[in-house]
Amino acid sequence: MSAAPRLGGVSIVLPCHDEEANVARAIAEATAAAERVAKAHEILVVDDGSTDRTRALAEAAAARDPHVRVLVHEHNRGYGAALRTGLEAARLPWVFLTDADLQFDLGELELFLPAAVDHDLVAGYRLDRADPLRRRLDAAAWNALVRRTFRVPVRDVDCAFKLLRGDLAHSLRIISDGAMVSTELITRARLAGARIAEVGVHHRPRVAGHPSGASPLVIVRAFLELRRVRADLRAGRLSGRARPRPRTT
Repeated sequence: MSAAPRLGGVSIVLPCHDEEANVARAIAEATAAAERVAKAHEILVVDDGSTDRTRALAEAAAARDPHVRVLVHEHNRGYGAALRTGLEAARLPWVFLTDADLQFDLGELELFLPAAVDHDLVAGYRLDRADPLRRRLDAAAWNALVRRTFRVPVRDVDCAFKLLRGDLAHSLRIISDGAMVSTELITRARLAGARIAEVGVHHRPRVAGHPSGASPLVIVRAFLELRRVRADLRAGRLSGRARPRPRTT
């Protein structure tokens, strides 16, 4: 255990879409990590309209463990919408955002504890990204674009390993439904005066399930949302986001 104190409580948000091969293990790894780093925890599984057994497996885990809650989108609304649902439902002082695809060792959340002492948001960056070359090139181009457009103060904006204070999470106006959500979250946090730190984390290859981040539809949607978020920020709308009402099981 790090010499830094444990968190008072952490809500771990796991957005899922068709992750039946991964979700049970993701919940188990999230639970083990939370028990090490926090005095209290909850696991929020957001099923974003899965068509496989993701929801059923998550609900089975919730039936065994009262720390697990399942939030349901009846149809697929997008990665950003799933994260927003999890952020809205989070009840504890800290919120940890990650994915259910098992590409991160959630035990490395412990590495964030020293930075969490005097920062509001701790963003991970992948030390050695385990993705195909095309996806890494696309990610590099996207990072360069959003750093220039929004002055994003982190090197790996879409790394799905972020810890932030709950009061900060609830104060931000997040409007993205798709992949633009990570850029929007970091940008709005910066504009709100949040103290942001970065910590390197290891990345693992995806061994089950199918990534959707490189699909043409997702990419087009991200560029459309980039324009929408930029216009919203220029209008000065930084906080007071709408509160979605997902169904909880």
